[in-house]
Amino acid sequence: MVLGAGSIGTFVGGKLAAAGAQVTFVGRPRMLEEITASGLRLTDLQGGEDVVAGDGFDVATEPEDVGSADLVLITVKSAATAEAVRALAGKIRPGTVVLSLQNGIGNDAVIRGVLPTCAVLAGMVMFNVVQHGDGHLHRGTDGGLAVQDDPALKPFVELFAQAGLPLRRHPDLLPVQWAKLLLNLNNPINALSGRPLREELADRNYRRCLALTQHEALDAMNRARIRPARLTPLPPRLMARLLTVPDSVFHRVAGQVLAIDPVARSSMADDLALGRKTEMSWLCGEILSLGAMVGVPTPVNQRLIELIVAAEHGDRRIWTGQELLEQLRTAAATGRG
Repeated sequence: MVLGAGSIGTFVGGKLAAAGAQVTFVGRPRMLEEITASGLRLTDLQGGEDVVAGDGFDVATEPEDVGSADLVLITVKSAATAEAVRALAGKIRPGTVVLSLQNGIGNDAVIRGVLPTCAVLAGMVMFNVVQHGDGHLHRGTDGGLAVQDDPALKPFVELFAQAGLPLRRHPDLLPVQWAKLLLNLNNPINALSGRPLREELADRNYRRCLALTQHEALDAMNRARIRPARLTPLPPRLMARLLTVPDSVFHRVAGQVLAIDPVARSSMADDLALGRKTEMSWLCGEILSLGAMVGVPTPVNQRLIELIVAAEHGDRRIWTGQELLEQLRTAAATGRG
């Protein structure tokens, strides 16, 4: 069962269905009606394609049949985690594997608090998915699935591999989660740029904005003795420095960072476009909380939160790279005294 039939949940669940799994998508009527009518077409950067007919999976707006599920994937937005999993309480079998495939840190703890008898595991989706409509979802960036290793995963390892989504298992997922959070700090910058990811990251000023947020986050992590995993061509601190080099140098040294579908945008950009509340509390908000805990100022991430919240309420949404950089540099200068 996939609880949260958005872009990520539908893509991952669709790949599992294409590999022969019996999948039930639980989500909003609009998405469920679309994929039931059109079926699923799942494509990727490498030219791969899977097609699943509309009768090749089940759909539901509420998780009524969760008692028969062997595996539940949680793919709702982080803010909706507690409410979503409460709908499973009293229906799910003890021992059922529940895998969180969500942004941020600590969603698995929230789920475990509601479903203490289940095998709740943390996971992360390391790629971006673009919705093209009529059931067509496209993996717009490289990356796979990273999960907390546990014996409970053993029955599902082969299925994920057959689906083309091999599980990268880690004894301790936290360093990967913090590293992914560093990358996700680009989400608000991309949303405020109004540009596709590839175009935004090709612009030095937007990359400078990302470098400011990442350096601030890395300072807080260092004080907290958190060592993020290396997910990029260079270690996190060096990668943050590389972001600031001229475009020609960046393209030559880190060209693979720009191996992104031309129309792919961050999920936060999609949320703003659709008038939905974003996940800022689980991205920049995590850096604010960590900084407050260890005594490291985080004014750049605070300013990004303010700009996104203002955009959520109908204020200015689009900023040029230079304008956004000036906002963040001013925040850094005033916030650090």
